[in-house]
Amino acid sequence: MTAFKRISDMGDLSGKVALVRADLNVPMTNGRVADDTRIRAAISTVRALREKGAKVALLSHFGRPKGQVVPEMSLKPLLPALVAAFGEPVGFAADCIGEAAQQALVESTGIVLLENVRFHAGEEANDPAFAKALASLGDLYVNDAFSAAHRAHASTEGLAHLLPRCAGETMALELEALEKALGNPARPVVAIVGGAKVSSKLDVLTHLVEKVDHLIIGGGMANTFLFAKGCAIGNSLAERDLADVARDILGRAEKENCVIHLPVDGVAAKQFAENAPSRTVALIDGQASDIGDDEMILDVGPATINALKTVLAGAKTLVWNGPLGAFEIAPFGQATFALAKEAAQLTDAGRLLTVAGGGDTVSALNMAGVGAHFSHISTAGGAFLEWMEGKTLPGVAASGTDPAIGSWVIAARVSVV
Repeated sequence: MTAFKRISDMGDLSGKVALVRADLNVPMTNGRVADDTRIRAAISTVRALREKGAKVALLSHFGRPKGQVVPEMSLKPLLPALVAAFGEPVGFAADCIGEAAQQALVESTGIVLLENVRFHAGEEANDPAFAKALASLGDLYVNDAFSAAHRAHASTEGLAHLLPRCAGETMALELEALEKALGNPARPVVAIVGGAKVSSKLDVLTHLVEKVDHLIIGGGMANTFLFAKGCAIGNSLAERDLADVARDILGRAEKENCVIHLPVDGVAAKQFAENAPSRTVALIDGQASDIGDDEMILDVGPATINALKTVLAGAKTLVWNGPLGAFEIAPFGQATFALAKEAAQLTDAGRLLTVAGGGDTVSALNMAGVGAHFSHISTAGGAFLEWMEGKTLPGVAASGTDPAIGSWVIAARVSVV
């Protein structure tokens, strides 16, 4: 794992300006924050810096303005939610660099929200000049945006090379949890990977068979694997053209002593609609089973649920990304909710370390009422997926303690050239 400093390692910060890269790309409804999860995730970092005497300048992207100023994508409407979260006034700068940003920091005694970094084309291009302009505003850089760590942008990667740096509190907890889950895990390790398409998680599956002891495949992806094994799947969602790829993954798993678990029964319906008539069908390798040509598998069946509970009961570590069925539509979330509750109970009993990530996964766990009972819930989507693929995340690598950055002593600010 990339070694990193924490805020507690940064010495006296009295009178210093900390540039904090947060992820404030939150959903909005009628001009108000609809879900403040990512804002609340920044509280511990901001408080830690304020307690050490630092002034905080918040950096974030919002939406995809593509290097242009788009008023609808301004961060300014977030101010009321930020004030409520941090419990103190929050200033606002109409730009993230230049005179507007400098003046806002001069006038503030505490926290300043800088405008959307993606209003500048230099952000996504990781332009050195833009990174230097950002660096000129602060004395140290704090990366607290794991959810944006898979992007090599100026505020997530370039800026980290220009100032003394450390991980924010949320970033540090995220990295520590992920290291425990796959870097140096307690075994046996189980991974649950669900979702619609094998093609979207091909690298994840290929990487995991080398890392985990048991791989549970659900959702539409499971249909592709069942089809590859000669099981009838009716009118179910599947990537039939990837049958050879699925068989290759099954072969790799066998060589790596990774047990892949596919459904042995499923809940099938003729319509993808709430409370559509459904029935349980057997799913048997190489056999037609009893699913009709006009039926779709929309969830895992009860026999599979019981078998997977046994797998979880024998595990020490669980990594989860993706639902097992169409959980948003009743009654096709029963398998996802049942396993979520089982995993939560094992976690509460101290028998299982549980790490989950991805928007659909987090939503499903919250619908099951167990999100707070998992060891760690990642705030990331794409970054969590790339971590599961075994990729190096630019924002994480740049935030490490690479000696190339020089001294960790807080130095003079970088001049804009």
